[in-house]
This record gives sequence, structure tokens and C-alpha cells, in this order.
Amino acid sequence: MTSPPEQTILYEVRTHVAHITLNRPQAMNALSVALQRALRQALQQADADPEVRVIVLTGAGDRAFTAGLDLKEISANPALLDGMIGPGAEDDPVRALAACTCPIIAAVNGFAITGGLELMLGCDVILAADTAKFADTHAAVGVIPGWGLSQKLSRLIGQGRAKEMHFGGQTIDARTACDWGLINRVVPAADLLSEAEKLALNMARHDPAMLRRYKQLIDDGYELSFQAGMQLETAASKEWNSAARPVNVADKSR
Repeated sequence: MTSPPEQTILYEVRTHVAHITLNRPQAMNALSVALQRALRQALQQADADPEVRVIVLTGAGDRAFTAGLDLKEISANPALLDGMIGPGAEDDPVRALAACTCPIIAAVNGFAITGGLELMLGCDVILAADTAKFADTHAAVGVIPGWGLSQKLSRLIGQGRAKEMHFGGQTIDARTACDWGLINRVVPAADLLSEAEKLALNMARHDPAMLRRYKQLIDDGYELSFQAGMQLETAASKEWNSAARPVNVADKSR
């Protein structure tokens, strides 16, 4: 059942897919304290639900996925910023995404800016509308990122392109973002949610325990050297494959 529209998060589960929508379209889905808390709770709810195998995260309206932190709220109370970053930041949305064990698809429907870019990069797969735009304005607002952008972006698109975005603050379009490797795929705006759901349903047909273990292996290995990652895979493969698990020999995609 869909949440009431006045809530900062809309939450609905359909066919093993949790659809989570940032619901502040009048503020470009800016990440207020209340929205961050509601998002963290929705992610925890989805991850704890045995019916949920995949999450689709998007923004309400067609203007923005999210424009990042709510700067009006922070300007009125600068101390809020300290509580949003670091191990003690209970509602840090990027940490909440990282804590999710099931795959998360971002359906980027508009602007993904600064903290919104960081939130997007916390997802596992990113689909973007052909109208989507991406930018990092941390330098312009005088705030050092605390949700991983300075480390993740250069690893994805290279230092030169990352620094161009970090220091230049220019907006790039969806096609450029895809060409640079920032996102997985560009789709027509009218088809964004249906394409995200189609991908989610394709993922959800697999054993949910397998999905979660595979995601953990990929994420843990990415933080290691290649050699250490290979050792991690070998250990995980032996542990998983030695268990009594049926092999779907009819699956022609193997």
C-alpha cells in the first residue's frame, strides 16, 4: 500500500520489489533531516522484509532525483551538518544504502546534485532519464563532501573527469554521464520507472540469498587489491558451492 502523499517518503512493495520515492518535489527532493531519517527507516524496512529482493529508489516529480542537502535548513541551523556526517550520524543516507544487503537500483528522474550525486552513487545500478543532469557543487557552497564523493567519483570516471566535476561545478547531461561510466544506462524519461521495474523484476527472480551474498562479495572485494579480492572470491565460492544448493541447469543465461 502506498504511503500518504504528505510523507517525505513513499513506500510500496510489488512483486518482491520495494519502490522508495523521495517525496519533496516542491524542494527538488532536497535531503532534509526528516527525509534522511525517513529514507533510512524505509531502507531498513525493505531490507528486513523477506518479501523484498530488490529496491528501486527514485525522486517524486520530474525535476530532480534529489538536489542534495536542504541548504535552507542547514543555513538556519549550521550545527545540523555535523550530525549528518561520520560514524555517529545515525541517519546518514549513504551509510543506510551501504548497509542494505539487497540490490538497489537508482532511477534518476532529474537533477542529481552534490549530496544527491553521493546518494545516487550509493546505489548498485543507476538508470537515468534522458533529461537527467549531474553536478557537484561542493566547492561552490564551501562544503567538503562527507558521504564519499571525493573517493568514489574518481574511481568511477577517472581523476581528470572527477576533478573537472569537483572543481568546475558544471552540469553534465545523461549521455555524457553514461559515456563517462557514471551511470549504467540512459532511457527515455517516460520509460524510466518501467525500465527500472523491468530490471528489478529480472533480478528478483533469482534466489534472494544468492543476490545478497553476491552483492556482499562484490562490495567487499572492491575495497581490496585484486589479489586479495581473488582470495576472497575463492573462499566465498568454496563456502557457498559446497553447501547443498540446487543448480538451475535450465537457466540458459549461465
